[in-house]
Amino acid sequence: MAAPGPVHPAHQEPRVNISPRLRAPAGFAVAAALLFLAAPLVLSDFRLGLLAKYLCWAIVALGIGLAWGRGGMLTLGQGLFFGLGGYAMAMHLKLADAGDGKLPDFMTLYGSGTELPWWWEPFRSPVFALAMVLVVPMAVAAVIGLAVFRRRVRGAYFAILSQALCAAFAIWLVGQQTSTGGTNGLTDIQGFFGYDLGDPKNQRMVYFIIAAVLLALMIGVRQLYVSRYGELLVAVRDSEERVRFLGYDPALVKLGAYVLAAGMAGIAGALFVPAVGIMSPALIGVVPSIEFLIGAAIGGRASLPGVVLGAVAVAWARSSLSEQFPSGWTYVQGLIFIVAVAFLPGGLASLKKYVVRRPASVETPAQPARKPAAEEVPA
Repeated sequence: MAAPGPVHPAHQEPRVNISPRLRAPAGFAVAAALLFLAAPLVLSDFRLGLLAKYLCWAIVALGIGLAWGRGGMLTLGQGLFFGLGGYAMAMHLKLADAGDGKLPDFMTLYGSGTELPWWWEPFRSPVFALAMVLVVPMAVAAVIGLAVFRRRVRGAYFAILSQALCAAFAIWLVGQQTSTGGTNGLTDIQGFFGYDLGDPKNQRMVYFIIAAVLLALMIGVRQLYVSRYGELLVAVRDSEERVRFLGYDPALVKLGAYVLAAGMAGIAGALFVPAVGIMSPALIGVVPSIEFLIGAAIGGRASLPGVVLGAVAVAWARSSLSEQFPSGWTYVQGLIFIVAVAFLPGGLASLKKYVVRRPASVETPAQPARKPAAEEVPA
């Protein structure tokens, strides 16, 4: 009988591979454990509040990943929709802080102090305010998208147009000091649907709400990625004319992703208000819109976890490094963006392609037993 051959080391320690169907649930389970268990235990109340703010920006990055990473639309004006959702929530909270029949404090200081603007009055209702958080950004995005995509405006022209609209909205807010607070915006927000935001327990509640919304939106966006619409969106990004020849309307396909991204930005803006207690034009202008995009680009705009981690990492770096280099952080941020676009177009999520993996061992088929020679046959 032939002696057994040497056993390959790879055969002694088999590699455990996770089923593709289980990878996404396992990833969401890990993310939930980090957000709901590890972060509240490790971080102080102040740092947890900062993380809540970063997660709001991650929600905006989710929409950018859908519109830009999957749809190829360079959205440089997400600050517009972030501000629309944020101001809708801040208006209701300021009216709730003022009390029934009373005016917000800044109107008493800057305005006539006797009459509430007519378009403020419906925001006394929490149901109306929550509805406007979604309806207003998505409606504005639908109008802009229909006007732009029907004319086949894309690329740099679309990016410049969206950024110009964002800048125009911020300038308009600054000029309406008596009704929007002007440059200062809506500040000193004390309550959140009856809860005192000065209480650390309520601040933690706000953090948990933001984390839950982020996870829910991640699950929803992933379902879009793997759906037929997600495949059609990628096809429009790669070859719009071919999709048109197949009988689909690329304008409607892109419009859906653009409107959904606007809705996510509106939700992020609404959640940002109780997390920080302020909403001002400085948070929704051109610079914040570019920072939203930088986070998605560095993390990997086509990767679902990449855009979230990239947005959180860029926001954390800005908060920490700007304290040490207040005048140089903007240049560092621009340099990081240039390096990422030039050398890692797929963002940090594409680094896994460059990781050298050990090739799997190939088992050789069993060889037939060799017939012993005459001199090897025992007597």
